[in-house]
Amino acid sequence: MTDNHRLSPGDPAPEFTLPDADGKDVSLSDYRGRKVIVYFYPAASTPGCTKQACDFRDNLAELGDAGLDVIGISPDKPAKLAKFRDAEGLTFPLLSDPERSVLTEWGAFGEKKMYGKTVTGVIRSTFLVDEQGKIELAQYNVRATGHVAKLRRDLSV
Repeated sequence: MTDNHRLSPGDPAPEFTLPDADGKDVSLSDYRGRKVIVYFYPAASTPGCTKQACDFRDNLAELGDAGLDVIGISPDKPAKLAKFRDAEGLTFPLLSDPERSVLTEWGAFGEKKMYGKTVTGVIRSTFLVDEQGKIELAQYNVRATGHVAKLRRDLSV
């Protein structure tokens, strides 16, 4: 298995500008001065990704109270993201990276083990970016179920 480029705490978070579910550009720099959770997921409206997105939605108030914003990024096109957002009542930005360039730059796309086989795809990953745009927390190969609760414990939120 090849070693994918991985981000570590202290690294500068790679800048990005991607369209959201409505086609409006959102940039990481829009969040400068605030902490932001950036999470990467394989596909909107799949069981694991829906569970994870709904967990973020259900914990958004507590995360917000702790000064944390949330952004989800997947390879899905904006129209699919809009459908997902509306179906699940998601109130945080879902960004579209169909070329997988941001996913790759953040180490969230590449070889991974799935059901015992090596495949290439989205590596479910979560990052905390600090107010200055540096990686504060980098978690790769996270589980969809229970991840937000673990994240809250890790961040004491």
